[in-house]
Amino acid sequence: MANSSRPGAVRKLKKGPSKGTGGLGRKALEGKGPTPKASERTYHKAFKNKELAERSAAKHGDGNRGGTGQRRSGPKGRATEEMVTGRNSVVEALRAGIPAKALHVAVRIEMDERVRESLKLATERGIPLMETHKPELDRMTEDAVHQGLVLQIPPYEYEDAVDMAQETIAKWKKGYIKNAPLFVALDGITDPRNLGAIIRSVSAFAGHAVIVPERRSVGVTASAWKTSAGAAVRVPVAKAPNLNRALGAFKDMGIYVLGLDGDGDVSLPDLELATEPICIVVGSEGKGLSRLVRENCDQIVSIPIDSAMESLNASMAVGISLYEISKQRTAGV
Repeated sequence: MANSSRPGAVRKLKKGPSKGTGGLGRKALEGKGPTPKASERTYHKAFKNKELAERSAAKHGDGNRGGTGQRRSGPKGRATEEMVTGRNSVVEALRAGIPAKALHVAVRIEMDERVRESLKLATERGIPLMETHKPELDRMTEDAVHQGLVLQIPPYEYEDAVDMAQETIAKWKKGYIKNAPLFVALDGITDPRNLGAIIRSVSAFAGHAVIVPERRSVGVTASAWKTSAGAAVRVPVAKAPNLNRALGAFKDMGIYVLGLDGDGDVSLPDLELATEPICIVVGSEGKGLSRLVRENCDQIVSIPIDSAMESLNASMAVGISLYEISKQRTAGV
């Protein structure tokens, strides 16, 4: 032992078994493994979002389908852009010609027909293709089911409702517009598919614009654009900070405000104002027109329907009304 401290000396150990843990510490040394993803932790918000997305997909009969409507919010909660997620939703949006800012594609994405078509359509339209890592896609979509494809939609640029009406009236008086101004205003409608269908009807029957309120109302989303079948390119959607004030301004311009309701005082076929400047106001199927909006209308118009049917869908009611107005305007030429 005296020489054990000498440089180069080797200390000899006693032979025989040494005391150990008997393997009891092996499990502790192994650790708990990799940290689970946020979407796999039951207490995390991402897990609840994943469950909601899966239930929604199952409801629509496609377990692999992503979704539309993931929005990023800007200052004061204003939507700045929308994320269309999932392979089916992305390819459908591109087919519909929805304006897009960029197509984000996951690094080393597994190719299928939907991915190939999405890349082809985006390239043909000049939409930038961005190769993006999965964690970044998860962050962009707030852990929505994206399947490696995310279409970034820029915010819709709304016109001001009163300014738009004034410009349209001025063009009509100067002879730049053949038919009298025809607008459709939405009161309490929140379904983007209804908005899309209404935009389509306004385009089909020579209407000039759709007006939506600033609050508690649907906006131009990817879903609305897709339902419009491209008509959103031709028909502007204007916003009114206060719908009742906008309707009052319309009346001051000489625009007749007509509300659609089942118990109206004028039947649609008997409408005598079809050739005048008109703004049709439609409410939601359940609640109908709000009290103040109803009071601001020059006339309440009803559509004759079978007594067994209580009411019509908002977009259907608008389509029927626009057809009748178009027919009377054509007959009066």
